[in-house]
Amino acid sequence: MPAVAVVIPVRDRVGMITEAVRSVIAQTWRDHALVVVDDGSTDGSAEAATAALRGAPAGSKVLRCDHGGVAAARNAGAAAVDSAWIAFLDSDDLWESGKLAAQMAWCTAHPAHRITQTGERWLDHGRHRNPRAWHRKEEQLFPRCLERCLVSPSAVAIRRDLWEELGGFDTSFPVCEDYELWLRVALREPVGLVDAPLVVKRGGHAGQLSRSTWGLDRWRVAALVKLLVSTPLAAPERAAVVDAVRRKCAVLAGGAARRGRDAEAARYRLLAATAEAWSKRRYDA
Repeated sequence: MPAVAVVIPVRDRVGMITEAVRSVIAQTWRDHALVVVDDGSTDGSAEAATAALRGAPAGSKVLRCDHGGVAAARNAGAAAVDSAWIAFLDSDDLWESGKLAAQMAWCTAHPAHRITQTGERWLDHGRHRNPRAWHRKEEQLFPRCLERCLVSPSAVAIRRDLWEELGGFDTSFPVCEDYELWLRVALREPVGLVDAPLVVKRGGHAGQLSRSTWGLDRWRVAALVKLLVSTPLAAPERAAVVDAVRRKCAVLAGGAARRGRDAEAARYRLLAATAEAWSKRRYDA
C-alpha cells in the first residue's frame, strides 16, 4: 500500500498531461502511486498519459471513465488506490520535485492535522503573476473561504479517513466542486499550510475549467445554501454564511437584471432575503 495516492483528472488536455505526469514521477518522495483518470477525452490524452507513466512507481495507472466531470473523476481516482493519504493534481498544473516530500514531512510533524496544502506560484499565459492579497493562504480559513476558494486541489494532501468522512467531491457540481468541499472541511478542522510555492498553477489557456462556465458565483451560492440546509451551524458561522449568500445573491441579481433576466434576478433577491430565516427554520425549530 503506498503512503499517497496521487490523482490527476484529465479531459482533452493532450498538450499538458504529459508534463503534469512527469512532475509527479520526478518527486523525491517515491512512496506513492499515480492514477490518471481520463474523463472521456477524445484528443488522445489517455494515450499520452499512458506513455508518460513509464518510470512511475508501482501501482500507477490510467483509469478510463465516461465523461462525468472533474468531481467524479477525482472521486474515482481516490477509490482506485488504497493509501493513507490522497493528493490531487490538476492536469494543467505542475508540482515542484520536493512537493510531496515537504508535505509528508510536515504531516509527520503535525499528526493532528488531517489535511494540508502547500503554497503555489501562478503562471498566466506562461508569465509569472502575483496572487492578490485576498488569495493569501492560512490555516484558519473559515470564514475567509466563504468569499472565494482559498484551497487549491493541486496543493492538497488529505488523510483517507477524513476523505471518507466527507464523502469526497459532490458530483452534482460541474464547477466550484472544490469550493464546496473545502467549505465542509474548513468548518470542522484547520487546513495545514506548508508555506512554500511547491505547485505551479498554469492559467490563461483555452481549456481552463473556471473560464468555461459563466457566473461561477451561482455555484458558490449553491454550495453555501447546501451548507445552510445540510449542516448544523453555530450562530457565528451561520451568520457568516448567510451574509455571504446575501452579498453574492445581490451581485447575481444585479447582473441578471442588467441582462433583462427579471425572473432570475427575482429568485436571487428572494434567496438573499430569506436565507437567514430558512436556516433558522431548519435547525432552531
